[in-house]
Amino acid sequence: MNILDYAKGVEKLIDPLMVGQSHYMQTRLRKLPVWLQRKIVTSATKKADKMPFVVEPYCTFLFYEIPEPKRVEKFMPDGFVPAESAIFQGDAEKYYGIVSMFRIHTSVFWGARAEYYLVAENTKTGLLSWVMMDYLSDSISYDEKHGLKSPDAGAAVMTTTCEGDFVCEMKSLDGEKEVSCLANLMNAKMKPLNQRLWIEGNTSIAYGRLAGEADGDLFSLTFYPEEMKQALEIPMKDVRAYSASTSTTGKFGAELDRVITFPFAQHMLSDSPGNHTYYGNEAALRKAVESVKFSKIKKFGEK
Repeated sequence: MNILDYAKGVEKLIDPLMVGQSHYMQTRLRKLPVWLQRKIVTSATKKADKMPFVVEPYCTFLFYEIPEPKRVEKFMPDGFVPAESAIFQGDAEKYYGIVSMFRIHTSVFWGARAEYYLVAENTKTGLLSWVMMDYLSDSISYDEKHGLKSPDAGAAVMTTTCEGDFVCEMKSLDGEKEVSCLANLMNAKMKPLNQRLWIEGNTSIAYGRLAGEADGDLFSLTFYPEEMKQALEIPMKDVRAYSASTSTTGKFGAELDRVITFPFAQHMLSDSPGNHTYYGNEAALRKAVESVKFSKIKKFGEK
């Protein structure tokens, strides 16, 4: 299977009508206790252990350098420690907090998201990892700590313009969290990415203590490594406005260091809640993605 066939296969697993049904079911199930929500979701994902996951073009990342990494240790799940990493090939390694902004469509939810991560190392596997600390969404979501969540952001803006501007404006319904960015893409340059951060890290994702339980609720994405080989770096002079108060970033004294964006869609399969696929290296990931059989992947809710 090649990259084009894989992209088409992932897209064909997503049925907008089924997404609508998932949104309707969430309004009913969210009234149940979290422990019962977990049981229902776990039962459903035993059959549908992979979820089609499409990140739409111009997913944009704000990289904040964290000067005192010891201050973030207490937010790590068990078995994770802060780790230095480079963004692009040849960059100096630093401790980073990352805010990502993107539109996504999956077989279960569809909408805009902003997520805040800390870069860490999984001490059990040695893998560089993305630890999700917090997130905002105008669509439904699920995590082990909170269960099935209703949208927590309203009237979200996540788009580009004909003048080359990327614009994100998201604010939580309670007014306590906000993510925004206005950056012009016309002078952005494509550069090769540091593969350990982008490929290894995206196969080892965990929830931090602010967004999940102590065990991290680890999961992986399955994708062609080429999806993470390069991205556009936006010159800092063209980043005209930004804000990221989704979490405690400001309390760490973190400062914006780099801004990058992916000008193409990224097609992946995400582990469903309660499942974790271990790859360990790029070769294992590539072997897995090349052997995917879409005809055998069950859709969420399919009997």
